[in-house]
Amino acid sequence: MSNLPPSIRSIHPQGWMQEEATQSLMRVLNTEHNKTLFVGGCVRNALLNLPVEDVDLATQFTPQEAAKRLEAAGFRVIPTGIDHGTITALDPDSRARHFEITTLRRDVSTDGRRATVAFSRDWTEDAARRDFTMNTLLADSEGRVYDPLGQGLEHLAARRVVFVGEAAARIDEDYLRILRFFRFHAAYGSGDPDAYALAACKAAADKIAGLSRERITQEIFKILVVDNPVGIFELMFSSNVLKDFYVSKHHNDFFRHFCTFQARYGLISLNSRLYVMLGMEQVCIKTAEKFLLFPKVFQRDFQAISDCLAGDDLAQDLAVRAAVYRFGRTITAQVLMIELAQDRVMNGYAPKALEIIQTWDIPDFPLSGDDLLKAGMKPGPELGAALEAIENFWIAQDFKPDRTACLARVKDF
Repeated sequence: MSNLPPSIRSIHPQGWMQEEATQSLMRVLNTEHNKTLFVGGCVRNALLNLPVEDVDLATQFTPQEAAKRLEAAGFRVIPTGIDHGTITALDPDSRARHFEITTLRRDVSTDGRRATVAFSRDWTEDAARRDFTMNTLLADSEGRVYDPLGQGLEHLAARRVVFVGEAAARIDEDYLRILRFFRFHAAYGSGDPDAYALAACKAAADKIAGLSRERITQEIFKILVVDNPVGIFELMFSSNVLKDFYVSKHHNDFFRHFCTFQARYGLISLNSRLYVMLGMEQVCIKTAEKFLLFPKVFQRDFQAISDCLAGDDLAQDLAVRAAVYRFGRTITAQVLMIELAQDRVMNGYAPKALEIIQTWDIPDFPLSGDDLLKAGMKPGPELGAALEAIENFWIAQDFKPDRTACLARVKDF
């Protein structure tokens, strides 16, 4: 198969490889003169017995030729990055599965953020431009694995994240690879990070500031959801990577405990992890916005967590029910994780609190503004304040007063 070395490993049968759409695509894009192989993450994860979500392929067809053949076979084709040789093909039946297909290529020029490429037919040349050796591995539809640089399988088995060739040269091609190195070490690495890679990342750390906030945000968010984000962030900050992102009130031990409780109770949440990592303070969030883009839902959740924390501790049933009523199940569960990290003695009550959070039937407040108008109150701020006060009374009584009992409180206003 062109200049590929013989296969020395194989992947056990994988569901995603055996799907009809996958098999159909491989039949379309493999001919006598042009080959297409699975590449990168799907091969890496399959070898590590990890879930495979995205299916990427490398092909000797030009993107135009690949698109033409796929469309003739019924696939919908999107030119997602056609200037760089990439198209996306969607499953012709359910379109639940999509495939990212990139023509073999080599870099002609790079500026640390984008590259100009030329198409190639050389598998080794294409592998030499990739980021890490574990991402150079290829596989065919029969599961045979190919290691074009002769290093990917060895490094993957050792759980070592190693740059292809010279680490500094790979980073100069795309500065985002600095963040990707730390993310890959967090997700796939074992033991100390590769010394040459770490030194190269430290040397180029100031280049990250030139990347778009969108690209930085994607990598940071992916790091936040790994099993132990605390350790990798400590390594990043000690390496001066995103040094301005580090804030003085960042408490590693607290963050570590919080992540531990999230994992223990199966409640990992990206937005709350980010909030805790940033010290749960607005000034720290503003500092982080130099690098990150916060979705509006994150800002709303940050405020809701802050408001919920300002209430009673979630150490008794009524406080838990009140928080669920006011802030919802998700926010209350995350606040419980924060309180557990603050006071781990609460761990004995946590199962009961979580049962309330997950199963309590949230009641409806039995009054509305119309009820107060009918009772003789005039529209205005006083009416809103009265309704809120009666609702607070209802909550404080553990949601037990009925409509009549709540109406009886109107006379106080």
